[in-house]
Amino acid sequence: MRSKSSEETIEAEAIAQAMRAIRTDRRMRTSEVAKKMELPVRSYEHLEAGEGRISYERIRRFADATGCDPDALWSIPQIGSPEFAVRCADNKLMSIMISCFRLLNEELGDDIVFLESGTAIGAMSKVCKELVENVRERDTYAENWLKEQKTQSRKSASMAAGLRKPRLAKS
Repeated sequence: MRSKSSEETIEAEAIAQAMRAIRTDRRMRTSEVAKKMELPVRSYEHLEAGEGRISYERIRRFADATGCDPDALWSIPQIGSPEFAVRCADNKLMSIMISCFRLLNEELGDDIVFLESGTAIGAMSKVCKELVENVRERDTYAENWLKEQKTQSRKSASMAAGLRKPRLAKS
């Protein structure tokens, strides 16, 4: 068996870092994940330490065990961010993207070669921009809504205070 190159070691450690963060976010013990992955606990611990053999099959089994996005984990070396996989663990963003590209491939087939790089860059940039705007708008909407509710509560409290009948002083 050949030893890992330093690049493979760095990639394995980054994937392991994300796996550990996802597991702890899920409040799962290593023994729980190992059992769900049908691995001995020690083998899973080696995997999570970045020492075990990383394969797509193992990542898929980890994702099934924890309910996270396997494609986000697998993309860590290309994206260069273990945090990306943690952030996408619940919304499955990378799996959605992969599924969209699968559908594009099915739709275009051999004609996909006619898709120009500039067109693809423009389309992907537009999608990313729209996703950012959606998140920013959503956050702004929630903030504005909460401010409005606070304002309404203060107005209601002021009105209620003005409607109260003065108490007679006890003599």
